[in-house]
Amino acid sequence: METLIQNNNNHLHHHHHQPHVAILPCPGMGHLIPHLELAKHLCTFHGFQVTFFVYSTEASAAQSRYLDAHTFPETLHIFHLPPRNISPFVTDSTDIQTRISIIIRESLHDIESVVVNSTTTNDSPINVLVVDFFTTDAFDIAAKVGIPKYIFFCPAADLFPFMMYLPTLDRQVDGEFIDLKEPIKIPGCKRPIQIDDLVEPVRNRKIEGYKWFLHHAARFPLANGILLNTCQDLEPTIIRALGEDPILQQLGTPRVYPVGPLVKPSFEEVKSEYLTWMNEQPNDSVLFISFGSGGTLSAEQMTELAWGLELSQQRFIWVVRKPVEADASGTFFSVGNEQNNPDEYLPDGFLSRTQGRGLVIPTWAPQVEILSHSSIGGFLTHCGWNSTLESIRHGVPMIAWPLYAEQRGNAALLEEEIGVAVRVRFKRENGVVGREKIERLVRLVMEDEGNNDDDDEGKKGLRGRVKELQKLVIEAVDEGGSSYNALSEVAKEWKASVNGGINLKQVTEEITEPNSSKD
Repeated sequence: METLIQNNNNHLHHHHHQPHVAILPCPGMGHLIPHLELAKHLCTFHGFQVTFFVYSTEASAAQSRYLDAHTFPETLHIFHLPPRNISPFVTDSTDIQTRISIIIRESLHDIESVVVNSTTTNDSPINVLVVDFFTTDAFDIAAKVGIPKYIFFCPAADLFPFMMYLPTLDRQVDGEFIDLKEPIKIPGCKRPIQIDDLVEPVRNRKIEGYKWFLHHAARFPLANGILLNTCQDLEPTIIRALGEDPILQQLGTPRVYPVGPLVKPSFEEVKSEYLTWMNEQPNDSVLFISFGSGGTLSAEQMTELAWGLELSQQRFIWVVRKPVEADASGTFFSVGNEQNNPDEYLPDGFLSRTQGRGLVIPTWAPQVEILSHSSIGGFLTHCGWNSTLESIRHGVPMIAWPLYAEQRGNAALLEEEIGVAVRVRFKRENGVVGREKIERLVRLVMEDEGNNDDDDEGKKGLRGRVKELQKLVIEAVDEGGSSYNALSEVAKEWKASVNGGINLKQVTEEITEPNSSKD
């Protein structure tokens, strides 16, 4: 028993010398997952202690499930922020950005207590604060205790220059951005943003959500650095521009570190009936359909999608949610809570006619585990950046079906620049995609052999391109890869600042040597 106590003391003593990072994501599974991966990497590969904040306010059942299913490194501490009553500030029609920002605002006092207490008790003070891009108000806490503050930007890096430029656009453009006649040119971006692809919160400048989005974007230059959930091979042009473009520099763009793709690992059980079915299908023959943790379709759209799948004659696995009218992010806060019987809303006889060829899973399925299965040959996705990275990481080409947030921009990036997706085009009038169009896209992706011959569009097959990228993104995060090195570089800077500059000179010399993340 004595040795145990002694070891425990050593352990505490050891922690004292470990740099201590606090990580503050936004509410929502799409933010929790990459931030948690960042935390695990810092603990496991770079010797950090991490305090990881999680919201209890309006938390989804999926969040609790996800955290419970994890085994964390010993030096990673999950801190559950107490639930706060936000009902005085929101109604049912409050947009996502505003709701998220209010949950964060109401939790800031609790976050501050933890950070300040850690610096006054001698145990293990928090030395660095890493926040999500909607939690920049926590910068004030870092300033108060005098520690550096970084943003972990978990959407595509493609969105970052737009956000840096938004305060300028806000001053220069009168009226609504969506009424502009020309695409918007953004410094450092070779593709101007099509008006239809604008990120959701800026599509209506009168709403509260726009003001919050602008508020956070305007605070980006205050960060000491930006960690990006991408890598050199995925978004080379943007990463170079963020470091070199004169206008972006003038706007105060902090130094960027591409440290991704940090994606959810495979650890959940796939129900044996699903696994048995997938094991029986040929390689690359099944289309996986899922709209992410928050995405929903209207009843009319769901019917068209069902018919499109049936007409395509392709094998599929479809994660279905009850249709929701007029709100594409209908389950953002409730994922994992809803009752769901697909028979009630899928076309009559659909389940029996597609039996054997298709598998319909209500509400939720372990996405990474399914994407990594050899039978999966395509992914019809809402283009959330996490899902996109998971698909590339597992070598699966995509049908891009954006629903909300920055997903339209992601769809354009995936089709036009990265070359791993075909994009669904929506009609302006009712926004419903018809069954014939769906059938055509499904066949296009599923019948792509993945050879590297030029097809009629003169492009390398989607499958060939995504398999090539798969290899590169895995290498990037492995030891010695560009993203691994970029995170090591940040980690060194943090350690140097913690040690009060004891080895600052040595670290600076190492940092200023030319490194692979610059070429």
